[in-house]
Amino acid sequence: MKKFADCPQILRDFLTYHENIKGQSPRTISEYYLDLRMFLRFVRLMRNDMPMNTPLEDIPIKDIDLAFVGSITTSEVFDFLSYLANDRPLNPDSVFTEYGIESSARSRKLSAIKSFYKYLTVRTKQLQENPVADLEYPKLRKSLPKYLTISQASALLHAVSGQNAKRDYAILMLFLNCGIRRSELVGLNISDVYEDRIRVVGKGNKERFVYFGSSCRKAIDAYMVERNKMVLTDNRALFGSRNGNRISVTAVHRLVDKALLKAGLDTTQFSAHKLRHTAATMMLSGGVDVKTVQEVLGHENLNTTQIYTHIENTELKLAAEANPLSKLDFSENNE
Repeated sequence: MKKFADCPQILRDFLTYHENIKGQSPRTISEYYLDLRMFLRFVRLMRNDMPMNTPLEDIPIKDIDLAFVGSITTSEVFDFLSYLANDRPLNPDSVFTEYGIESSARSRKLSAIKSFYKYLTVRTKQLQENPVADLEYPKLRKSLPKYLTISQASALLHAVSGQNAKRDYAILMLFLNCGIRRSELVGLNISDVYEDRIRVVGKGNKERFVYFGSSCRKAIDAYMVERNKMVLTDNRALFGSRNGNRISVTAVHRLVDKALLKAGLDTTQFSAHKLRHTAATMMLSGGVDVKTVQEVLGHENLNTTQIYTHIENTELKLAAEANPLSKLDFSENNE
């Protein structure tokens, strides 16, 4: 695991466990790595193991062992969370940076620490004491998710144009009808598309089927006429790019932003992820049960605590048809 070469063995073992045994995504592993590396660097700095003017990014942690990790106290964890809330620069490279990261980011870092100590105390039993077992998460600021109205979604679909219009239109239809994540869309293969549903590989490599309506089917069929003429480096990929590769998350972000701008929508307020919020909101407004929407979106739970609920496929299909956006069809604009 060369990319984690600057980490102590105890942390590399933890990352390997979550990657190979728990099957967690590369993104989750990377976040664990960055968050725990920052935490261990901070503790080492606060213990005066390094000169206090040493930049956090320059503090080595490769030699940290089990005894060091086991000696970390709850108070030191509180100090780290306080540093994140008040003193962590938002833009370390700017002299004009503001300080203090949001509660959601602090919660993510605390979650990484909790997972690390659970691994050491419960999974491998290398430690007896867990300093964060009873630690509460920072209180999150509650805000309603941003989503497009029906008229805004219509304007977005109308705005699709250009050389890749059929591809972009099909992508937007999948986002708005199925509520899939960008990473899930990028990972779609041609073989994942069925008559009325797609097979999606979500977080933790969990597979699920998501149904779509007739308009979405029509958009995919129109795109496939062009896709069948394309030769990609990964010819399994459903969506390709102009350079002959599988479409990237960055390219998806750009094409969504382009359509949003053309539709007169604010790209600081809306994004590809907000299209996922839109699909969920529209299904709920159409009378779909929240647990069914939970299954469609591939959430472990809607409130991060509720147990994942399995729904019959017939209910999932009804969820797709109940989404008002499944009735929108502007494909003739892209003929």
